[in-house]
Amino acid sequence: MSDPRGAAHLARPRSDAVRQPAQWPLRAVRPLGRWLIRRRYDVRLHHLERFPATGPVVVTANHIGIIDGPLMALFAPRPVHALTKIEMFKGPLGLLLRLGGQVPVDRFNADPLAVRTALRVLREGHSVGVFPEGTRGPGDLATFRTGAAYLALVTGAPVLPLTFIGTREPGGSSGSLPPRGARFDIVVGEPVPVDAVPWPRTRDHVRLTSAALRDHMRSQLADALDETGRSLPGPLPVGDTE
Repeated sequence: MSDPRGAAHLARPRSDAVRQPAQWPLRAVRPLGRWLIRRRYDVRLHHLERFPATGPVVVTANHIGIIDGPLMALFAPRPVHALTKIEMFKGPLGLLLRLGGQVPVDRFNADPLAVRTALRVLREGHSVGVFPEGTRGPGDLATFRTGAAYLALVTGAPVLPLTFIGTREPGGSSGSLPPRGARFDIVVGEPVPVDAVPWPRTRDHVRLTSAALRDHMRSQLADALDETGRSLPGPLPVGDTE
């Protein structure tokens, strides 16, 4: 009997030659990680039922604070392999990120290895996390890169919006953490189905799909702010570039 996942890895761009990031360390530490964070912060989760229980998912989120990535990995209903800036994969933190199955990505240059690794995760039926803004900031999705749309178009995975609220204080720097007891709201939005498009895919197709995803995410962000009665922290301090 043929293996449909094996065949999927042979489709362009191929993902058969890259390694599947580890899952078991992340699964093992998630309960402890959630407990530790909840000892310091009031984490509130909204609409977890919207997160698909099975199958590939491209999880997309706004990015306002340094703790957004760990919150995504720990509190999502399923383990998420987030595309994480390669600068963080140094020393003990880098080892921890690799053990946790996170995917290093070069944000300033083409990174075929990161793309193929993300495709392998999705083709194996798991979840990939993407911050389309590419960097921490006001979290309003004014900037929106096309990576999430591309991954969804290649694999046919639905795109699931997340909204992070409260993970950076107004006026706080890109590397700051809110004070103890602060409230974090993580709101799961309505997923968007995306049909897989066989190779070759045009830039216009990716661009138009990305524009539609951005509109949906901004609508979901507005709904999340309205539901929680909260607001985004505003821009980073002048001269602070993450």
